[in-house]
Amino acid sequence: MKFKELLKKTWNFIWHDDSLLSWIINVVLAFILVKFIIYPGFGLLLSTNYPIVAVVSCSMEHNVQPDCSLSHLNFDEWWSTRGEWYTNKDFTKEQFKNFNFNNGFNKGDIMILQGIQPKNIKIGDILVYQSQIYPNPIIHRVVKITQKNSMYYFTTKGDNNQDPDPWEISEQQIKSTGKAIIKIPYLGWVKIWFTNLIGAIK
Repeated sequence: MKFKELLKKTWNFIWHDDSLLSWIINVVLAFILVKFIIYPGFGLLLSTNYPIVAVVSCSMEHNVQPDCSLSHLNFDEWWSTRGEWYTNKDFTKEQFKNFNFNNGFNKGDIMILQGIQPKNIKIGDILVYQSQIYPNPIIHRVVKITQKNSMYYFTTKGDNNQDPDPWEISEQQIKSTGKAIIKIPYLGWVKIWFTNLIGAIK
């Protein structure tokens, strides 16, 4: 009986008490729930170690400038400024329009990822991979696929970048990540602001 009473008091304290301590405990519990239950659960469901990522650069935005200083362009406007590279590589405008996220996405967006076998990756897919040069995972579009000794390699490019990434991505680099399947606009700014805050405190 005492255990039940303690459990009831604890429950009421967490969910109904208005004190600062109760609020702190709620924040800690929410963090634990997301970090160790919800996030891994999504990963298991979507077959990836990184089911949710925040976009932290402007390289996939459809703007005239790579620094995000100008307003978002519609597809035709963006193609008129960036389409030459693609036509020189035998991409057509209509082909690009059929790609997922053909209007790109913005810094601060959240992307939901799904694990994918290398053999099932197609030109135009959006891949997330880890580079040894940058601390954050890179999320760019596949523009070339090659196969060497039964291994797949991918060349990627940010839609708003002038040139593709200067390296090939191996199967191993996407083994624990995957391809983007859903975009949630701007929700990732919470993570970006929090990360910047922590960096400023350090």
